[in-house]
Amino acid sequence: MGERYNFYEFFAGGGMARLGLGPRWKCAYANEWCGKKARSYTANHGQDPIVDVKDVAKVRPGNLTENAELAWASFPCQDLSLAGGRKGLVGKRSGTFWPFWDLMREMDSKNRGVPTIVLENVVGALSSNNGEDFKVLTEAISRAGYRFGPIVMNAVHFVPQSRPRLFIVACKKDKFLPDSLTGDGPDGFWHTAKVVQAFDSLSESVKSDWIWWNMPKPKPRNIMLDDIIEKIATSATAHTQEETNRILSMMSEPNRKKVDAAKGLGKPVVGAVYKRTRKDSHGNKVQRAEVRFDQISGCLRTPAGGSSRQILMIVNGENIRTRLISTREAARLMGIEDNYQLPSGYNEAYHLIGDGLAVPVVAWLEANLLHPLASANKLSKVA
Repeated sequence: MGERYNFYEFFAGGGMARLGLGPRWKCAYANEWCGKKARSYTANHGQDPIVDVKDVAKVRPGNLTENAELAWASFPCQDLSLAGGRKGLVGKRSGTFWPFWDLMREMDSKNRGVPTIVLENVVGALSSNNGEDFKVLTEAISRAGYRFGPIVMNAVHFVPQSRPRLFIVACKKDKFLPDSLTGDGPDGFWHTAKVVQAFDSLSESVKSDWIWWNMPKPKPRNIMLDDIIEKIATSATAHTQEETNRILSMMSEPNRKKVDAAKGLGKPVVGAVYKRTRKDSHGNKVQRAEVRFDQISGCLRTPAGGSSRQILMIVNGENIRTRLISTREAARLMGIEDNYQLPSGYNEAYHLIGDGLAVPVVAWLEANLLHPLASANKLSKVA
């Protein structure tokens, strides 16, 4: 397996970053404020290390007894998303970035600075508060002595779930950076139009610390929504016909036409349904059910974020059935193996998954950027 590198896992949840980073990385410290999530972390990763269950603001450098090559921080997204009201980095949840960042700076002042830091959040972090949150965030990164590069990675390239997320990979300015890992400009795949727009809004001094990370594109995904469906759902029962009819009645005409088209295919078809609040022709807010039959799930979200849990619709001719997605199916949509122990309660398990990371996305980032960075810095130290 070769050399292993230490990493810190902040806002650790159920340890999905650890799953994605894989065996080349050893978790030297894990922090999570939610005791329920910490129990799931321990159930799946053991007690090496024991999860430090506390507010990140109470973590001190002394709690991090080993040095690390990488710090991973998937800080809360609620205040950076539309559903969360766009309070931004001053919000109660997303504002927890600041005590984490203060800790990283304090580590640096003790000559224990972390060479590479990954910040993960919703794509809305690029534009929340008219882009001001992103400006403040990147200015803080630059002032702390890091170069950085934002990329948008959509889980849909790896699993049948549309889940774009922002990853900011920052590395210390005094660390060796291989030319093969950087490009001269946006590549149009990992660097979306929103990323380019965010770059254009920055000051020249912060732009000078920007990195256009260079990563290969993944091969076309070969797993479909049908492939993750349980034959017998382990944690979700079928809706009554009355509930299914109610969901159908909540659909707009274009969505009903999708259902009618699925009925005419002459074979069972699985669709993903979300309930959303939309405005009708009179400007009134109404709840709608929206369905897609393109073998891709919508983004898994937690009810706390203001969105409903996902529903599956199975259409077989005139026979239409609906049910909540099971927690195991939801885990599969995140690329989590079936041997991962989920909480027994539906709500707890769904919340854990919906707040988590798509494991294959982390694995791609590890293989094509994080591990090469760590290896290059190790070789440069030896040289």
